[in-house]
This record gives sequence, structure tokens and C-alpha cells, in this order.
Amino acid sequence: MTTAPAGLLPSTERALIHRLAVAQSEGRLPSLVAAVVREGRIVWTGSRTSVEGHGPDADVQYRIGSITKTFTAVLVMRLRDEGLLDLGDPLEKHLPGTGVGEVTIAQLLAHSAGLAAETPGLWWERSSAALRPELSDVLGESPLLHPVGRLHHYSNPGYTLLGSLIETVREVSWAEALQSEILDPLGLTRTSTQPVAPHAGGWAVHPWADALLPEPSEDLGLMAPAGQLWSTAADLCRFAAFLAEGDDRVLSAASVREMRTPSAPPEAGDWQGGYGLGVQLSRQDRRTLAGHTGSLPGFVAGLWISVEDGVGAVALTNSTSGTAPTVAADLIRIVVEAEPKLPAPWRPLSEVDPALLELTGPWYWGTYTYGLRLNADGTVALEPLRGNGRAARFAARADGSWVGLNGYYRGETLRAVRRPDGSVSHLDLGSFVFTREPYGPGEAVPGGVDPEGWRGV
Repeated sequence: MTTAPAGLLPSTERALIHRLAVAQSEGRLPSLVAAVVREGRIVWTGSRTSVEGHGPDADVQYRIGSITKTFTAVLVMRLRDEGLLDLGDPLEKHLPGTGVGEVTIAQLLAHSAGLAAETPGLWWERSSAALRPELSDVLGESPLLHPVGRLHHYSNPGYTLLGSLIETVREVSWAEALQSEILDPLGLTRTSTQPVAPHAGGWAVHPWADALLPEPSEDLGLMAPAGQLWSTAADLCRFAAFLAEGDDRVLSAASVREMRTPSAPPEAGDWQGGYGLGVQLSRQDRRTLAGHTGSLPGFVAGLWISVEDGVGAVALTNSTSGTAPTVAADLIRIVVEAEPKLPAPWRPLSEVDPALLELTGPWYWGTYTYGLRLNADGTVALEPLRGNGRAARFAARADGSWVGLNGYYRGETLRAVRRPDGSVSHLDLGSFVFTREPYGPGEAVPGGVDPEGWRGV
């Protein structure tokens, strides 16, 4: 059997080290630490620093800013999965009195609620949370800038509302819910709401001189669910693996896949990015990356995963301006290009259902040729054999029909229609009819078939 190597090839590691060194040097970063996770395992870590002989490792904490939002979104999805709320619920149903109660929970998760990007008043990242003791102080007098649900507009106050929603429904603090429901089950022992040594200090680098200025580190108070957390490269790699595969102790694979599904359209002209439910999406180097970026004064962070390739990367720096998100994406590219994922070995079905096997082979929607294939995982695939067409996979239902899993036919029903003698007449897919012959005589084609059949000119 062909197996993947346990670690990375020396040439791949050398390329990763080089990318890190260039980023730290050209970006004039006080320090930069990064890690790569592949198939759920951390396979590489590295760092560069301006302090001689004192490089950070993957266990040193950095502030991760808005990556915190993905943790908050996971807590909301847990409430949904437990039946305590619905993503379509208006906020008012669970958190009354905000003044924006008509927005839905899904819209808040996807940044499509129309809320302002920031709070009114002083720059909230560099001022005391005591200036914003109530939600009304976070939202201000005119919190809605755009029509609700119409476009994606990133909103830190929106995630403040989600944090308060969690506290209201759970009847514990956001931090307590985070600890017991995510950090403890996933073993993220070096992720916390306050810095725990060893941790990096935040710096600003002068744009026109090689000089440093320490940045303040404010507690965010009510806005903590939008950006409070400190974490490490190692912990975030474990979190990245969770976002790729799920973990039933926290959130199922289906629910994290839902989080990675685009929920809000990108802004006009930005067709390389999107947003799911608490997860940023980016199209780079012909692959889709999911994750989140983050920044607070003194820190920039990036976490990306390529689910298709089974590779994720994290990059953290303690500089107000930095390229950590770009570095993380580049680390994924380097690994995938140097060591592409091995396909799973082909294996035959454990058992074959003759009734299902009968349905495989060519089918025709009008004159379009499709093939129905039975997969080893029990799903069936209906794919065009030539020309353009809508391909989809389907999962079996208890009643003998199948439900679409992707593409145009996601959620649609596929069923085999049988004649009185039990033989298969045709396939019905959301009212579309697929027959064994293209407009063959006697086929169940809506509108009928010309009785003279096919002819020449």
C-alpha cells in the first residue's frame, strides 16, 4: 500500500524556511512564527526574529484578533445544533432590546446584517472597554448603514451581538462557554482571553525608519467575541484541523462544512473572496482557502486551510502591519506544489445492491448524455459524459430516493420511476426526466415523442 510520508521532505522544509525568512526581513517584523498542519498533524513549525538567539516557537502566544470570530461562530452553531435557536431567527427573539432585532443570526454570522464596521467614538482597539459598557455604546445611535441582508459588510459590533446572544442563551459568560465547549475538548491549552507567558509583546514599526514603538494591549470588554483571543501557532493548527474535519465533541463535520459554505456575496469586483458563517473564503492559486485573518494594534495573524489538499497553515507576527495572512497562504501553496496529496487507494464496494447496480450507466436528459455511477461510499454521481451539464452527487434516503449534495441539484430529489412490472422507466430529478434512450419510442418524455422518430434531412 502507498502511504504518505510522516513529515515533509527536506527540500519542502527549506522552501518554507526561506518564505518565512523573506517575510520577516522584507516586512521588517519583530518576530514571525508559523506552522503547517497536514491531514490533522502538525508537520512543520518555524520562526524568525529580530532578537539574536531568541526565536519564538509554536508555543508562544500572540494576539489573534478577528480569528476570535470563528471561535464565536462555532459557539453559535453549537446552539443551533442543540435546537436552542435557528439561524433564521431574528436577534430580537433571543436578545431583545438591541434596536436591531430584525437582523437574523445568520446575517450576523455572515456580516450581511447591514451593521457598521466599527463602533462610534474613539478607536475601540486602542481605548478602554469602560467607554463601551453597554451594547448601546457599541452600536451607537445609527447602527445600520446598509439594507439588512443585501450585501456583505464586515462588522465588529455584529460579533459583539453574537457574544451577548451566546451569554443570554447559555446563561454563562462568553469566555466560560468558549473554555468548556471549544478549548477544553480540542485541547487548546495555550489559547486564552488574556496573555499567558510565554507571549509576544505588540510593536509598531516606523514606516520610514527601523525603529519600534510598543503598542497598547487593551481588554475589549463587550467586544471580546470579535477579537480578544491570544493563541499559538500550534493551537491554531489544531483548530484549523477541526475546521477541516469537524469533531463531534464540538461540532460535526456537516456543521463545519456549512460554516465554510459561502453565505454572503463578495463586494462588486472582488470575486476572489467571500464569507461563510464566521469563516473567510479566499480563492488563491486555483484553490479555495477557508479560515480567518486577524489584527489588533501590535499583531497580525492568518489561519488558512485547503480542505481539498488536506493542508493548513498559520502565521503570527507581533507587528501592527504585517503579511501573516499572505505568508500562511503561501506556506500552503509551497507544501501542496512540492508534495501533492496522494489519492485514497481505490477499493471495491463491500456489497453490491443489484437494484442499484441496475440504475448505473448512461442516461439521457433530452439529447444530453449523462452517466450514473455508484460510489464506494454509498453515494451516486450523475455526471455529463460530454458537453456542458450539471454534475451532482446524491445520498440515499430511507424511502429509496436520493438527495442532492452539491451544485445545482443540492437538496433536490432523485428517484427511479418504475413501471407496473417493476422495471425502471426513467429517473426523475426535480421534475427533469432522464431516459435510457434519447427521445426513444415509448420513453416517458413530458410532451411526448414524435411518432415518426429520428430521421435524416
